[in-house]
Amino acid sequence: MSFPVVGIGASAGGLEAFSELLTNLPVNTGMAYLLVQHLDPTHNSFLVEILAKQTRIPIEQAREGIEVSPNHVYVLPPNSTLTLGGNRLHLATRETVEQRRSPVDILFDSLAERGPNAIGVILSGTGSDGAKGVQILKEAGGIIFAQEESSARFSGMPISAIQTGCVDFILSPGRIAQELVRMGPRPYLKRGAALTSGSEELEADSPPLLENEEQFKRVFRILRNACGVDFAHYKRTTIQRRLSRRMAVHQIESLAT
Repeated sequence: MSFPVVGIGASAGGLEAFSELLTNLPVNTGMAYLLVQHLDPTHNSFLVEILAKQTRIPIEQAREGIEVSPNHVYVLPPNSTLTLGGNRLHLATRETVEQRRSPVDILFDSLAERGPNAIGVILSGTGSDGAKGVQILKEAGGIIFAQEESSARFSGMPISAIQTGCVDFILSPGRIAQELVRMGPRPYLKRGAALTSGSEELEADSPPLLENEEQFKRVFRILRNACGVDFAHYKRTTIQRRLSRRMAVHQIESLAT
């Protein structure tokens, strides 16, 4: 899977936040979107039908085993958990208390295998679901967004995520959409799949992060002088992933800048 996957979690107030986010997304970001909202397990959900009126992006209810595609939105059905394994969606019935309380954490945990090719978004909701998941996803190299408190109908979930210290961007849903559009074509996200899978080849249109060895050495010298640690013998792909992630967050195109 060579395209970014965006996991989006919410509960109360999530419909409004989802709608604002989707309304501000073009149809061709090159990303796949997985929407998880806390739903009453005993009632049918009309979330797909409602959200389909807000966007021209194809949107459907997630089904077991289907392959995800870029520029598509997949919505969690009621009384289920959603995970991504490889490039296929997997559903399970919420049988335990933990599963009923933490569908966002469960999704984000599965997205961590995508490493820097995964993005987590926490929108309006009560409780703290997603707080554990953003920590796991951040540790794997993912980028994390949370809805700003002033724009959230219910701020429990965003605040819980923010308090972990793992959130990179705190924005309104509309601004989150704008930032996703900005990130979509950036080399960092395209490199994510290759770095995660161990592939030696990167996207043909993605210039190498570390344009030459001297720049890499210069970064090591700066780190050694600043903190006394020599990173020269650390695993190279891990260093690339960490550096490129920070470059994406800070809108830096090249190490030379």
